[in-house]
Amino acid sequence: MDEPPSPAEPRLPIRLLSFTAGAVVANLYYSQPLLPEIGRTFGLTNGRVGLVSTASQLGYAVGLLFFVPLGDIIERRKLIVVLLWCVAASLAASAIAPNVMLLAAASFAVGVTTVVPQLVIPFAAGLVDASSRGRVVGRVMGGLLIGILAARVVAGAVGAIAGWRTMFALAAGLMVALAFALARALPREAQRAHVPYPALMRSLVTVAREQPVVRDAGAIGALCFLGFSAFWTTLAFRLELAPLHYGSAVAGAFGLVGIVGASAAPLVGKLADRRSPRATVGVGLGIIAASFLIFALGGATLAGLIAGVILLDAGMQAVGVSNQTRIYRLPAEQHSRLNTVYMVTYFAGGSIGSALGVWAWGQWRWTGVCTAALASIVAAALVYWRGRTTL
Repeated sequence: MDEPPSPAEPRLPIRLLSFTAGAVVANLYYSQPLLPEIGRTFGLTNGRVGLVSTASQLGYAVGLLFFVPLGDIIERRKLIVVLLWCVAASLAASAIAPNVMLLAAASFAVGVTTVVPQLVIPFAAGLVDASSRGRVVGRVMGGLLIGILAARVVAGAVGAIAGWRTMFALAAGLMVALAFALARALPREAQRAHVPYPALMRSLVTVAREQPVVRDAGAIGALCFLGFSAFWTTLAFRLELAPLHYGSAVAGAFGLVGIVGASAAPLVGKLADRRSPRATVGVGLGIIAASFLIFALGGATLAGLIAGVILLDAGMQAVGVSNQTRIYRLPAEQHSRLNTVYMVTYFAGGSIGSALGVWAWGQWRWTGVCTAALASIVAAALVYWRGRTTL
């Protein structure tokens, strides 16, 4: 259970921002448990229908690069509301797409406009003082990862009952409701210094060059998210095969299991405030590696998959919350650009992971997916060791 907020911590905005982070990021993941159903609708193989999930991840990386830096020069409240309207339109287009290419294009647009969580996190961090920033980032990141996992639960259930198109239509309606709620509830921010957009984009290179912490965090996060995405993109395919033979509802229900691990976020945030957040990253890497070993050895059983999912999501929380706590200890006037560099790298890893997972599945089935994911975590551990002198 979350601790009550400190007197300096605005209760309603933090809770609303946490919910928003989860509800919006969920748009990227509704398709994953529905991929077999989408494939049947359009008569596609698993490899081709995986393009839908890959497109949304790639679009998210593009949106992070071109939209999130605007948070350093435009009031984030306005930017958040405009993007919510845009993602609602993109989801509506997904719901009515007549073929897989247009669905992939709409999924790419969903990804581009679903960058609201990466504006919400620095917005929330700016509402509190430095002493409680790790806890608040942990709370919002907890909402974000729970949204990723709950998306699969909801999508699996809705897909089984009403079809995959209904899921995208419902998501569009939720984005419209959030746009109205945030426009009314969020406080206005101070006036920003005017920076021309081209200069702002060029400054991303400067930020990345001058801040070794963001390079280290981005590389580790990307490699971890690569393995995470490879697993979740192919889980529905694994569950359909012998000896399990389960459909989209069960694939989505694994999100409920993952929420157990995701609930570690507030604890990780508190530990990052009290101790070295980079040390917590190392703990997370060990937990993630253990999860993929369990998947490799016990992936043909529900018990093995459940145990692995709990560990995987706990480890991802440890890495993600700790990395962002490191980033938000850097200069506040660069927070949106720092977050852009970090999250573009992070979700580029996720898009590669989705594509790699589908490819590995096609070549070597579950063994290939687990091997590729484990290799990515070994690479992350090497980056962690090389950057041991960073903050």
